[in-house]
Amino acid sequence: MLHQQTIAQLRELKLPGMAAALQRQSEQPASSELAFEQRLALLVQQECDHRHERRCTRLLQQARLKYPLAAIEDFDTRPGRGIERSRYTSLALSDWATAGHTVILTGATGCGKTWMACALAQYACRQGHSTRYLRVPRLAEELRTLRAAGSYTKWLAQLAKTQVVVLDDWGLVGLDALTREALMEILDDRAGTRATLVTSQLPVEHWHAWIGDPAMADAMLDRMLQQAHRIVLKGESLRTPERPGGGLPAT
Repeated sequence: MLHQQTIAQLRELKLPGMAAALQRQSEQPASSELAFEQRLALLVQQECDHRHERRCTRLLQQARLKYPLAAIEDFDTRPGRGIERSRYTSLALSDWATAGHTVILTGATGCGKTWMACALAQYACRQGHSTRYLRVPRLAEELRTLRAAGSYTKWLAQLAKTQVVVLDDWGLVGLDALTREALMEILDDRAGTRATLVTSQLPVEHWHAWIGDPAMADAMLDRMLQQAHRIVLKGESLRTPERPGGGLPAT
């Protein structure tokens, strides 16, 4: 009876992890053999684990990744892709997200750029980093909607605080002036302080011409390339019905 009252109080205090752990302890006679400090430590650890899991779930939902189930553990190891598992895993486990680095994934369509970017972003969420996925070809339409609603400035401010931003399909379609200015604002806010993931079919050496405005291109590339990890993917298309990380196609 006392256990049930305590469990109810823990839930009222918004400590559901501890409440669930105490419930399990009450159902396991062996738990009574543990010292008080040990039982308390287990309760606290369960609450910490529960909060971390909830935060990761919330961050993944907010990220809106194209492939939310992509995971670095499922990286395709077939040879000739331009990057080995060890290098990809080392990058994922490094401090690129907290250090505000740029990760650039380039290569032909179907080689797995978007999937790999989403896997890196998903791992960043698991590490507790706020993340947002943006598809550059659709950015112009989103910007028009934001400006019409009067929320463009607020949107930029939110992105500036987001620890990891994915810019997918960079260079796929031409830029209009408003989209170019928005990308400049996004990159300027992030330079050296927040991490950016970029995927592109277009080789980096052609980005200056794609951006269009020479002065703005210089400024954008300066911010992107100073602390950049560049990976050029190769090999045949990986677009198949079954893919690791939820059966999603590689892009």
